[in-house]
Amino acid sequence: MAWLFIAPALLFYSAFVLIPIGMTAYYSLLRWNGIGAAQFRGLQNYITVLTEPDLLSTIGNAFQLVLYFSLLPVGIGLGVAQIIRQHLNGPFGTTARTILFVPQVIPLVAAGIAWSWMLASNGVVNQLLSAVGLGGWTRGWLGDFDFALPAVGIIGAWVLLGLCTMLLVTGIAKIDPTLYEAAKLDGASGWDEFIYVTVPGLRQEIGVCITVTVIAALASFDIVYIATGGGPGGSTNVPGLEIYRLAFAHRQVGLASALAIVLMILVIVCILPIQWIMRERRR
Repeated sequence: MAWLFIAPALLFYSAFVLIPIGMTAYYSLLRWNGIGAAQFRGLQNYITVLTEPDLLSTIGNAFQLVLYFSLLPVGIGLGVAQIIRQHLNGPFGTTARTILFVPQVIPLVAAGIAWSWMLASNGVVNQLLSAVGLGGWTRGWLGDFDFALPAVGIIGAWVLLGLCTMLLVTGIAKIDPTLYEAAKLDGASGWDEFIYVTVPGLRQEIGVCITVTVIAALASFDIVYIATGGGPGGSTNVPGLEIYRLAFAHRQVGLASALAIVLMILVIVCILPIQWIMRERRR
């Protein structure tokens, strides 16, 4: 009876997840242009992925984006959630949560286009810098070899901040208020309440935020494709974008599939320890 109820969901999951993963793993062993006859290559595509500097650099860029996509939204989200709990109750808190969540519902393509305009040489960011006397810092942020990747990271952090904040604000609501009252009676400052009450109480929510944002960083595509296209000079190229190019522009389906499998393994390797740590701490 249990299998009968599970069967519909399992059927769709197999059709749209398990079978495509299996086909991708099979294609990764071939040299194939997607149209003609395929040639079996064994593990050669994987060797290429792990030894080709240009492909390895895309993986390195993805891990750099983790710092922006994960640390910034979670860190800022914790602070904002604490401020909302302490000072923004009622309609002001609702308004703040709504404003913060807006980036999450904006299509990533639209967000990428908007930020491309803002970070352009004559964009709003450079105009503001010039207005406050920091004209020496102005530049085409998305076209600068040193600042393009951090600029993309800031866009991603902006998009993910609302989701992390909402999860953390919801988590704070379930923390027993008597813990905060006891901390105040013991003379705890606002910082002490944050460190010893809020953060431990949000352990599970923080784990979810880190999991979601790390996956978003490693599998990023939309924002990078719209904002920089992987440029300048490949300084913002990421695995998701390179997989697309290899498969559809260069017709190297086997190599693209191998990179996709490597990316999937990297995501699993990064996420499983987070899940394991959270599970162990809950015991």
